[in-house]
Amino acid sequence: MTTAQARTDAASTTLDVQPTPLALLLLGREADPRSERGVECPGELPSPSDPDLVERARAAKEKLGDKVFVLGHHYQRDEVIQFADVTGDSFKLAKDAAARPEAEYIVFCGVHFMAESADILTSDDQKVVLPDLAAGCSMADMATAEQVAECWDVLTDAGIADRVVPVSYMNSSADIKAFTGKHGGTICTSSNARRALEWAFEQGEQVLFLPDQHLGRNTAVRDMGLSLDDCVVYNPHKPNGGLTAEQLRAAKMILWRGHCSVHGRFSLESVEDVRARIPGVNVLVHPECKHEVVAAADYVGSTEYIIKTLDAAPAGSKWAIGTELNLVRRVAAAHPDKEVVFLDKTVCFCSTMNRIDLPHLVWALESLAEGKLVNRIQVDAETEGHAKLALERMLALP
Repeated sequence: MTTAQARTDAASTTLDVQPTPLALLLLGREADPRSERGVECPGELPSPSDPDLVERARAAKEKLGDKVFVLGHHYQRDEVIQFADVTGDSFKLAKDAAARPEAEYIVFCGVHFMAESADILTSDDQKVVLPDLAAGCSMADMATAEQVAECWDVLTDAGIADRVVPVSYMNSSADIKAFTGKHGGTICTSSNARRALEWAFEQGEQVLFLPDQHLGRNTAVRDMGLSLDDCVVYNPHKPNGGLTAEQLRAAKMILWRGHCSVHGRFSLESVEDVRARIPGVNVLVHPECKHEVVAAADYVGSTEYIIKTLDAAPAGSKWAIGTELNLVRRVAAAHPDKEVVFLDKTVCFCSTMNRIDLPHLVWALESLAEGKLVNRIQVDAETEGHAKLALERMLALP
């Protein structure tokens, strides 16, 4: 049995989940060509069976000293998180990187769009490294610059582009953030999506929300009191997004047809099943889940909200959490006095996030320690300028 398989079996036993062949490219062992940004490692990747991996990572990190700053996203593997200087969600980590100007190298244990955000917010002297270039994000890849430019042409032809304000989720590429900044919009996180939408509606009459339809819909309907009829879904794979000009003109929220492959799998049946199995359970989900799941949950919030809610929960309380499994396992281990279960019965790791494993981290750290810069993520100056404008608008939100 491999180490990865052992971890999967342990997770299944602990949180009552069963791995399946379709479990989102389990642990990143398969390839998703739609979200790959390169899978070849330009060097000798250590064997995952090397018993000295932990010591090698520690030694390389110590050799680099203050020159390196390692960021670990909440969804990352435990074997990698142990070497993170800070942990958090994508935007918190990018801000943490910007707050460490003395660090020459920022090693981002996350996914591609997160590393791009860190490069945008850090100085030109700092170099952002992604240990595996294949660590992409399927949601971010669901909106390309070409598709969004075509969408804007459709809105222009419908006569509404001048009253539409783009709001893009942090989980988007630098190109989409740049488009947002160039067209007067702002970025949002799952924590401040409502404030971002309120700001957008003060600037214009309609919002183009990219790329996660569920966060946009849940924020508009659940948090701001709009109706489902106020929302339409723009499908970039259909002519004119699959919508008529009349539908576009009537909508308050034009939602991009994108979603998170992890959170999108939770269903209303999952909620009903866990309530039947565990009387008195509290259902806590991320706002990237489908609207019917969010409507049926007891608590809804960002990754940081989920962690803080469990921290504050009374001993003996019962919780079913709908988010990425690495995080759920970590929260469950941190709260042995509470019953914490995974909302779904099948394994639900973020497959591309899990591509950042210990061998890739060791390879990246040892390369840097030897003076070799590898896997640098660098956003071009023009894109960075427009993207930073959108991010600065978000930072200025009240």
